[in-house]
Amino acid sequence: MTIPSHMPPTPERRPQRFVFVLMNNFTMLSFAGAVDALRIANRQFETPAYEWLLCGEGGDTITCSVGIDFKLDMDLEELKRDDIVLLCAGVDVQANTTKKMLGWLRREARRGVTLGALCTAPYVLAKAGLLDGKRATIHWENHDSFTEEFDEVDLTKSVFVIDGNRMTTAGGTSSIDLILKLIADKHGERIANSVADQQIYTSIRTDQDTQRLSVPTRIGVRHPKLSAVIQMMESNIEEPISPSILAKDVGMSTRQLERLFRRYLNRSPKRYYMELRLGKARNLLMQTDMSVINVALAWGFTSPSHFSKCYRGHYNTTPYRERGSQAARLPG
Repeated sequence: MTIPSHMPPTPERRPQRFVFVLMNNFTMLSFAGAVDALRIANRQFETPAYEWLLCGEGGDTITCSVGIDFKLDMDLEELKRDDIVLLCAGVDVQANTTKKMLGWLRREARRGVTLGALCTAPYVLAKAGLLDGKRATIHWENHDSFTEEFDEVDLTKSVFVIDGNRMTTAGGTSSIDLILKLIADKHGERIANSVADQQIYTSIRTDQDTQRLSVPTRIGVRHPKLSAVIQMMESNIEEPISPSILAKDVGMSTRQLERLFRRYLNRSPKRYYMELRLGKARNLLMQTDMSVINVALAWGFTSPSHFSKCYRGHYNTTPYRERGSQAARLPG
């Protein structure tokens, strides 16, 4: 479908340029969703509304997380002030964040360029000091480590956040939501909805939507009291609540709560709670340089030895070996 030529953008208006800054091991889905939304938007007009370039350190090629190489259009060069930068990152974002990249981002920020970050790339903007005092989001798996390192950033769990000339997304398909928002702001919701239809994207999310599935959907069980208990557990991981209090808060006995967990999740409430805490702890071990002792204390374990015993029982390795194997995988 082509929108009549009287619709924006007019032939005299220069297309809005997006600069996708690709970092090593960037997530393919976040990048592809964003750039394809721009491509489809251009089909709505007789005159293209958007153009884009691929940028990256070295200006040669970059490899995404699924092993596909991309030919870059440019190195980290000076941009136009009205460009929109979308920084794309993925796994091992800390190891792939270089001094050259941080310096370049700071220079472009001083020139007033709008900077966005997809998936784990908000870490890079925060490391450059460009999210201080701003609202932001990041992929849920990196949420805890981000909070530990950047307490000056107002981190949310939204699918995307726009705060002034800073934009962040939570990864996955949330980049589509961000681009649809930008399209709607500039050309109207009719155009954005048409792009969404072309992508078979049936539910456009806003910055008020959170990035994780609801508890019933995530665990595959629609039991209101079980969902309520799990929500309380997830909200009180640093200082665990006893099963007796959890049970009382939802109007059941401790024995009834035990039976509920056994029936639907095949584990006790205590075990489920422990697995939640261990998962959080593992994320910090893999994504930060916090000591094992501090990680243990951060998630409510009484001692490093207790933490190590629980960790070995669940992951069949110790926290120290996990940290060592992670370090060995990172580039020197």
